[in-house]
Amino acid sequence: MSHKTVSLALLAALATSVALPAAADPVFNRIASFPVIDNLPESADRSKPTSAEIITASEDGMTLVYSDSPNEAIGFVDITDAAHPKPGGQHKVDGEPTSVAIVGGNIFAAINTSKDKANPSGKLEIIDLASKKSVLSCDLGGQPDSVAISPDKSFAAIAIENERDEELNEGALPQLPSGNLKIFALKDGLPDCAAAKTVDLTGIAEIAPEDAEPEFVSINAGNQIAVTLQENNHIAIVDAASGKIASHFSAGAVDLDGIDTGKDGALRFDGSIKGALREPDAVKWLDEERLVTANEGDYKGGSRSFTIFTRDGKVAYESGASLEHRIAAAGHYPDKRNKKGVELEGAEVGRFGETNYLFVASERASIVGVYKDTKAEPEFVQLLPSGVGPEGILAIPSRNLLVTANETDLVEDGGARAHVMVYELKEQAPNYPQIVSEATGDVPLGWGALSGLSADAEKPGRLHAVADSFYSAAPTIFTIEADRSPARITQALPVTRGGAAAQKLDLEGITTDGDGGYWLANEGDAAKLVPHAILNVNAKGEIKQEIALPAELLAHQTRFGLEGITRVGEGDDAVLWMAIQREWSDDEKGFTKLLRYDIKDKSWSAVAYPLDKTDAGWVGLSEITAHDGQLYLIERDNQIGGKAANKRLYRVALEELKPAKLGEKLPVAKKALAHDFLGDLKGTNGYVAEKLEGFAIDADGNGFAVTDNDGVDDSSGETLFFNIGKVAATH
Repeated sequence: MSHKTVSLALLAALATSVALPAAADPVFNRIASFPVIDNLPESADRSKPTSAEIITASEDGMTLVYSDSPNEAIGFVDITDAAHPKPGGQHKVDGEPTSVAIVGGNIFAAINTSKDKANPSGKLEIIDLASKKSVLSCDLGGQPDSVAISPDKSFAAIAIENERDEELNEGALPQLPSGNLKIFALKDGLPDCAAAKTVDLTGIAEIAPEDAEPEFVSINAGNQIAVTLQENNHIAIVDAASGKIASHFSAGAVDLDGIDTGKDGALRFDGSIKGALREPDAVKWLDEERLVTANEGDYKGGSRSFTIFTRDGKVAYESGASLEHRIAAAGHYPDKRNKKGVELEGAEVGRFGETNYLFVASERASIVGVYKDTKAEPEFVQLLPSGVGPEGILAIPSRNLLVTANETDLVEDGGARAHVMVYELKEQAPNYPQIVSEATGDVPLGWGALSGLSADAEKPGRLHAVADSFYSAAPTIFTIEADRSPARITQALPVTRGGAAAQKLDLEGITTDGDGGYWLANEGDAAKLVPHAILNVNAKGEIKQEIALPAELLAHQTRFGLEGITRVGEGDDAVLWMAIQREWSDDEKGFTKLLRYDIKDKSWSAVAYPLDKTDAGWVGLSEITAHDGQLYLIERDNQIGGKAANKRLYRVALEELKPAKLGEKLPVAKKALAHDFLGDLKGTNGYVAEKLEGFAIDADGNGFAVTDNDGVDDSSGETLFFNIGKVAATH
């Protein structure tokens, strides 16, 4: 079967998989998210980054243990009640922990103590799980990366990477000293430091054979160690007892079609790469004969795929671009980091009951693909949303749990913190993704950063959406069929000017024009020569009219401009109402404007809108929509996670609005709370998203809301799309 045929089949499966009845096969849903900062002592500086990179669990599955490299600590999470994780504190180490594993009551922590990359050093520190005290330390003679324990707990293997300096000679190999593999025999849960075996991995790879850079290790039930040499694009199989290389082989290359190859602010899956080196990162044994690799790429390659190899190096299955296509259909494609696509980095295998599951994590798309191992082509099950940058994945079959460790901490940008996330397998309907796109031929319909919603006047459940400036190279109007689960993006209409894609647009609002076309709100930014304006486009997406905001208004502009547009009335009676996100220089503190534009006589007027006060950050408007004599407005703060307090829907009665001419004293709108979205934003048990951006009320009176995933740039990529039910002025 060709990759193109597989892609179509996979996209179809993605669209149907989340509509399973409760009695169908069990699936995973996220049940909890634990921010790593909750493990810091009260005296700690919480403004500094933390991380959760590699994760393991106590043998009873009740305690999670993770490596926190920037904080130079090992962290603990109590998941006795898996849906309500509790902080377990941390253990400081001397150096940067890179990996953790557990044998009995002992934690095996690989710690990088290198002064620089030219002089690598490290140690294996054994920490008592109960007391959180160090009990033993073994010198490793180099910089460690991955640790694995054999199923029978008789061996520990450690990949000594001695990683290259990417700033030296443009990162080219070789960069000595070479890495190697360390093997420790275990007795009573402890290693014999003096008897460690060092396995020389030089001379076996075709690429830089003198400089082996082992990345990840996994041990099967036959005590065979699989080790990836990522930059060397090679895999070795080592016998744990003897320390001898049993076999080795090149990870090979993949030809890719139907992929996006440009970091250009547009999602175009029409490119190809020939001979993309796999350069595998994580490796896991599926059984004693087969292993799976996540082919992140690093030095030269990155095939955007995962591969199942037999232990003699034959390719039993190659995913090609199929998982990447699924990820793009769910809105998680990371266009801004497009050299290696979704960068599949983490892998895990776990037998739950009679089913062997395979999990593959995308570092850049922040999502996990779940498959069933069929001994042939894996059977796709679902996509799971994760935090930002899932690095570690852990299956805990004894408790029907899956855990991800998400290493990226965006505290310096005011974004999400590093998280540990917990998922449970049971008979249930998957609650993610909540919106996906349908395939266009052999490739996905790319989308993301949804910023404005509008409803079709006639067809219940049909909505239209726009994406914001993240995709400024290809502004698009999307059609959504919201009466399905998940909602489906079925059409993408390019917005054009003069026959080409319109440029310098930041579309933040959309409404129908009553004549088959649309009115769009464009948020301006004078520094980037983007005008504050409204655009009228026809049914073909062609801009037919562009109306700048009036000069007397623009004299007070800031970059926080139009964040929504809605139409009231028909024909000659039609007027447009627009929301400006935050105060301009002529507004009183705590007030912004609702603008009114009379389409027939081309006149502008406005009212003042009172914003809620906040203890942190700012509050502004994100959407405006008219329904049943009311204007409904999303008012939100710019806070995320536990700091988020205001994600609300307010209503203003149209009959009470008496707009004044610009420049005059503006009357103040009287608002009433219609809905609090905080509960909805916690519905998938992740952290609360900052950007609740779109809201529309369909022809049946149901309210739909959507979050903006920032084009997966410094974001988890999650898009929440949900129905809050009937919306009425009496709520």
